[in-house]
Amino acid sequence: MYDVEVTREFNAPVGRVWEAWSTPEGIRAWWGPGPFTCPHAEVDLRPGGSALVAMRAPEEFGGGDQWAVWDFTDVEPGRRFEYVFRFTDENGAPTPPPMEGIPADGRHEVVFEDLGGRTRMRMVEHGYTTPEARDMSREGLEACLDKMDAHVTGG
Repeated sequence: MYDVEVTREFNAPVGRVWEAWSTPEGIRAWWGPGPFTCPHAEVDLRPGGSALVAMRAPEEFGGGDQWAVWDFTDVEPGRRFEYVFRFTDENGAPTPPPMEGIPADGRHEVVFEDLGGRTRMRMVEHGYTTPEARDMSREGLEACLDKMDAHVTGG
């Protein structure tokens, strides 16, 4: 098994970075790498809650929406949360992952550390079965976090 682990520091307080995860507006601002967009986000960030999100590919990548559900299993507001990531249709019904090596039920952890007006965020995605799937996910996550950084710092 392979995991993706990424740590990122943001020049923004923890509350602002938490908002990027916990509100539809926040998620729509950063979900999707590079030119991909997020046309739909519903979120209920609490234990037993979930998010339904769509990532839209630009025309040069074939267009179309890729849907996912994040089922939140453990939440400590402003400090950390865990969730299970599943690819779905627009109604939240599970669909197969888009490539071999991506887990059908991927366990993810996100931890926030207050650095006195700045935030360190560590994210771990567990359970990839191929290095190719792990590397593709890491690349996509890094690009999403670039967008998150711009969102939370106003840049």
